[in-house]
Amino acid sequence: MAIGTKDLAPSELDAFDDDKLVAELKKSKEELFNLRFQSATGQLESHGRLKAVRRDIARIYTILRERELGIRTAPTASE
Repeated sequence: MAIGTKDLAPSELDAFDDDKLVAELKKSKEELFNLRFQSATGQLESHGRLKAVRRDIARIYTILRERELGIRTAPTASE
């Protein structure tokens, strides 16, 4: 599997509706801010986590944009 969070695989993100994706994006951005702050103060232990969170954010943005363009469809209420 690609580097990133196990819970945020593209197949898992496809099952999220747009509101949940935006909430996940906000959570990931907050985590990235905290990781950058830890890195600046010398408290960061896992530097690979920075890369993983950035990739998760990019993955979420990609899915949102693909839905906007009609390439990917959002899940329906019955799913």
